[in-house]
Amino acid sequence: MPRELPLDEIAALVDGRIVGLGSVIVTGVSSLEDAGPDDLAYVAGRRHVDAARKSAAGALVVEQPLADLDKPQVVTEHAALAFARITAHFFVAPRRDYGIDPGCVMGEAVILGAGVTIRPRVTVGDRVTIGDRVTLFPGVVVGDDVVIGDDTVMYPNVTIGDGSRIGARVIVHAGTVIGSDGFGYVQHEGRHWKVPQLGIVVIEDDVELGANVTIDRATFGRTVIGRGTKVDNLVQVGHNVVVGEHCIIVAQVGIAGSTKLGSHVMVGGQAGLSGHLEIGSRAMIAARAGVAHDLAAGRVVSGAPAMDHTTFLRAQGVFSRLPEMRRRLQDMERRLRELEGAAAAAAESDDA
Repeated sequence: MPRELPLDEIAALVDGRIVGLGSVIVTGVSSLEDAGPDDLAYVAGRRHVDAARKSAAGALVVEQPLADLDKPQVVTEHAALAFARITAHFFVAPRRDYGIDPGCVMGEAVILGAGVTIRPRVTVGDRVTIGDRVTLFPGVVVGDDVVIGDDTVMYPNVTIGDGSRIGARVIVHAGTVIGSDGFGYVQHEGRHWKVPQLGIVVIEDDVELGANVTIDRATFGRTVIGRGTKVDNLVQVGHNVVVGEHCIIVAQVGIAGSTKLGSHVMVGGQAGLSGHLEIGSRAMIAARAGVAHDLAAGRVVSGAPAMDHTTFLRAQGVFSRLPEMRRRLQDMERRLRELEGAAAAAAESDDA
């Protein structure tokens, strides 16, 4: 893995234009604040220019040349994306093929692709199909009849329930559970009778699931996480939920059963979605929102209960003034009572 790279080689990867010396050697990548003289950092927009001026970074990735900055620069259309590609290509350790550890437990009729790595204490059930270059870290449990696509990585202590379908290039972080039973019960005479959960979970290609995510299997049919969707830590996805392609779901979100999200939906941290909802494509749900009704495509909502974001901001502006408004209302009520009393006294005097 190369660690000393001339800047012009780095620029070539992202079709960048060099401003300054392309022969400058880069040995690492870092943030503007933490970078040293041999590090490459990036400037994401004009608001970070002051930080770039103060940074000790030896070279920068920028979207517009910084004329007053005496540092070599790689100019590219999207600095953050270019920096991510540079980091992944040059500075991330390549995958290592450890083979199949003798300490794993392998079921019957398992099909393994080429270059599979299975680490110690992994359990693989019966009739499992594992694609090429899959990596299963220690403690992973794969149930019966599971299919795992090429280049997928499952970090320690991931559990994959029976019948689950995992696509290619999926990343599943430690402690995540895919295919646990959905929360389904029938109440009768004071008791809760379990409804058997007979469906599966489908995780499509290029999905990333954070640590300790839980995705329930469907009661019947499928719970689906669509292609390219990214899910943060500690998210709960209920049974028969369908999440569309390229969604973002941030930490501690809860999505109740049978809710459907379109594509490119963004859900902020700690938001809660009730069951059986339809959330349109490109909707945006702010952090800690409580959604209890359908959302049309493109809507932006905040608050609990969720409302249009602009309405929520106006309501928040009023909320901070409520104590003063209450005091003024009480004062107006007092003055009204005084005026009414004076008017009643004047009317009695006129009658006399």
